[in-house]
Amino acid sequence: MASHNQDQDQLHIVMVPWLAFGHLNPFLELSVSLANMGHHISFITTPRNIQRLLPNLSPNLHSSSRISFVSLPLPKDENLRDQAESTIDLPSEEVPYLKRAYDGLEGPVSSFLETSKPDWIIHDFAPYWLPAIASRLNIPCCFFTIFNASVNCFFGPPSVFWESGENDTSSEKKKPMDLTVPPSWIPFPSNLAFRSYEFGKVFGTVEIKLSGVTDGHRISSAINGCEIMAIRSCLEVESEFLALLGNLFKKQVIPVGLLPPPPPSPDMINELGDTHEEWVQMRKWLDKQEQGSVVYIALGTEAALSQLEITELALGLELSKLPFFWVLRKPTGSTEDPLNMLPAGFVERSRESGFMCMSWAPQMRILQHPAIGGFLNHCGWSSVIEALGFGCPLILLPMVNDQPLNARTMVWKEMGLEIERNEEDGSFSRESVVKSLRTVMVNADGEKYRCKARELKQVFGNELLNDGYVEKFCHYLKEHKRSQIG
Repeated sequence: MASHNQDQDQLHIVMVPWLAFGHLNPFLELSVSLANMGHHISFITTPRNIQRLLPNLSPNLHSSSRISFVSLPLPKDENLRDQAESTIDLPSEEVPYLKRAYDGLEGPVSSFLETSKPDWIIHDFAPYWLPAIASRLNIPCCFFTIFNASVNCFFGPPSVFWESGENDTSSEKKKPMDLTVPPSWIPFPSNLAFRSYEFGKVFGTVEIKLSGVTDGHRISSAINGCEIMAIRSCLEVESEFLALLGNLFKKQVIPVGLLPPPPPSPDMINELGDTHEEWVQMRKWLDKQEQGSVVYIALGTEAALSQLEITELALGLELSKLPFFWVLRKPTGSTEDPLNMLPAGFVERSRESGFMCMSWAPQMRILQHPAIGGFLNHCGWSSVIEALGFGCPLILLPMVNDQPLNARTMVWKEMGLEIERNEEDGSFSRESVVKSLRTVMVNADGEKYRCKARELKQVFGNELLNDGYVEKFCHYLKEHKRSQIG
């Protein structure tokens, strides 16, 4: 009888993430947490992405048999370059072709759901066709948004921004310029707004219809078609926005915690037995630096700095007199060697004080190292979670998508300091880089940021706290699953 009850408690959950690693990784972290609580996960993605995710899986999971990767080949698209199965494989202007190919998975996903009959589907924004399939098969849907509550609140319910003027160009259509002030539906003081120079990077491709479907339609379908929303956040960080979000969306919104990746073991170089000579060299350099003295710079893989921005950042690092570890990778699709974009003589002058990394970098291991005293980053929510999980103070340089709004929230809550930029064109100077770095890393007036980071480590790095959110989420899923009998 006990085993029967145990079977009844075990859920079969299908995960359907979008093909970007900023989405795949949070979906995988949630999958790992759910699998560790005894549930069976079917994780749907493409073959190449599975191969890239597998190394992240083995150290995290107590019972890897509970996660099954469902490999669905990405349908061919004449405009999509070979081997491109994720946004990381493409320049941003070609991503709509990836979305068009992704929509070709509708049939294979539907067939899998018909035969597997899961208890729940947890899906991303991109498969706008999925809620209709789930409804036909009587399978409840949960939309898992990888953006935090403040970003979701900023845009408001789908009818306000994503659905407004979807198929017309009339003057009534909601325009990005409307978003330079905090929206009226946020009932408390807030700095949440875009700056005019950010619109090109944030909204430049929102309405591109090469895929046949706008992002607005995808997002509104995901929200309107789900039974509940899950969100990568927690009350300790965003209680006011989480409370507001449920009212705005008229949905049950369940925070699943921050899903911090488990810290890597300091004694292991690589869990798969690969010695990774690159990490050996990185660690040797870090071991020579004083505790808390190094600024780590990593600005993501999907937005590139301009030549001028690289120059000003490099010269700012040099003027700051701080040791630095800089991950500078060439943008996807570019043949330009990033070293050629650095100021003349910079590499030679900073050979002792800086470490330049032009390829793979184990971010979690670097952030964990005691030499790291600050993280200059692009404000991707995953990077913020990783850094604060180690109590690492933040210097903010947002680039695209949700990053500017994340930066505003970090500044509002004194969780980080944003590098000052020109309000007209978004440019920044070496002097503004120096000022921000030295404030957060060294100066007395930056102690509030260092103190806040140490305090937030007890939230972002708290495994028990974050597991508790997933347990509550599990309880809801069990209570509200539908019988598949008949």
